[in-house]
Amino acid sequence: MPNDIHITVAERAGRLTASSGSKWEPIMGYSRAVRSGSIIAVTGSVGINADGTYPSSLEEQTRRSLAIVRAAIEALGGRIEDVIRTRMFVSDVSRWEEVAKAHGEVFGEIRPATSIVEVARLIDDAALIEIEADAVVADIRPA
Repeated sequence: MPNDIHITVAERAGRLTASSGSKWEPIMGYSRAVRSGSIIAVTGSVGINADGTYPSSLEEQTRRSLAIVRAAIEALGGRIEDVIRTRMFVSDVSRWEEVAKAHGEVFGEIRPATSIVEVARLIDDAALIEIEADAVVADIRPA
């Protein structure tokens, strides 16, 4: 996972919240991820680099988005294996195989429920994908 993803954690309204420092978080009043009990919900995350640029390919943007999702889940005490659902919003669903390749590399044996939906546009014209995830953190981990 890239080491340029910085997540900060705070307690708000009795739950843990994670922030990635996105310019949109304070404007819209949301968190990158929220943990309430054993549930972690990760907000839609585009594949933006730390410097504000986007990788040129959909596959690389998907990898970057998933890295941000993973970092948020881990910051709140979860693991990628805890993910039970992903939702992927793309600007061109005909390129789904690029998305599937990157998603499959991360979730191949985990196999969460998932959706891929074409949308007219995302929050930034350079963004090609936005990914949400839900995770359930087990109280007891297998040995």
